[in-house]
Amino acid sequence: MSYTPPKVWVWNKDNGGRFANINRPIAGATHEKELPRGRHPLQLYSLGTPNGIKVTILLEELLALGHSKAEYDAWYIDIGAGDQFGSGFVEVNPNSKIPALLDLSGDLPVRVFESGAILTYLAEKFGAFLPERGAGRAECLSWLFWQVGSTPYLGGGFGHFFAYAPEKWQYPIDRFAMEVKRQLDVLDRQLAERRYLCGDSYSIADIAVFPWYGALVLQDLYGASEFLEVASYRHVVRWAKEISERPAVKRGMRVNRSKEPDALRERHAASDFD
Repeated sequence: MSYTPPKVWVWNKDNGGRFANINRPIAGATHEKELPRGRHPLQLYSLGTPNGIKVTILLEELLALGHSKAEYDAWYIDIGAGDQFGSGFVEVNPNSKIPALLDLSGDLPVRVFESGAILTYLAEKFGAFLPERGAGRAECLSWLFWQVGSTPYLGGGFGHFFAYAPEKWQYPIDRFAMEVKRQLDVLDRQLAERRYLCGDSYSIADIAVFPWYGALVLQDLYGASEFLEVASYRHVVRWAKEISERPAVKRGMRVNRSKEPDALRERHAASDFD
């Protein structure tokens, strides 16, 4: 069916399929609710989606390197129940999206929101997984920002219309499938002669890209593995398999989840994994 947009758009609260109850055209809090705080300086408010997993993977990698001050409390934010619209969460992230980080290690609290910003902040704070200067730093940040700019076409574009929209429409599925396959080809070419995205060193670029594109090629994200022929991107598959075997990655992927057999809804100490 063709669609003629009205002169002025009107919000239909029921439009949006599976996510209609969490999307709205206005910002701000819908209710008063303070955020909990644990005993560690780093307080993470998140959910075990690809964007949330980026941060827990990095924190676990930092701890594995011996950075004891990277200990953190990870609190579960139920976006289906609207936790992200509570007043406390909006104070930390006015955009009402997970993940959100509160650093209480200094004289004044530091809020950090947007997953790419959190990865950069933590990498700089602990001096790990991000080159300090020069070409290496520029390359790493370029791939980090590549992920931030590219993934909306994978998730909100392809994933939504292929898996979540109330009806299947060929045009948006074809449009976003083409772009996702182009992105996979970009990664495959980059990884053809490199162990990691930026060379021989594992970095926040890999940590940012893996939860999305690693899940796409290893975990049948959106049930689209055959449709997108993900196995044909063999360098991406090789890279994703290697990263998936890292102990810190395995731990980080368990945090702030609730349905998987080994899920860890909240994380407040390393012993929680036991």
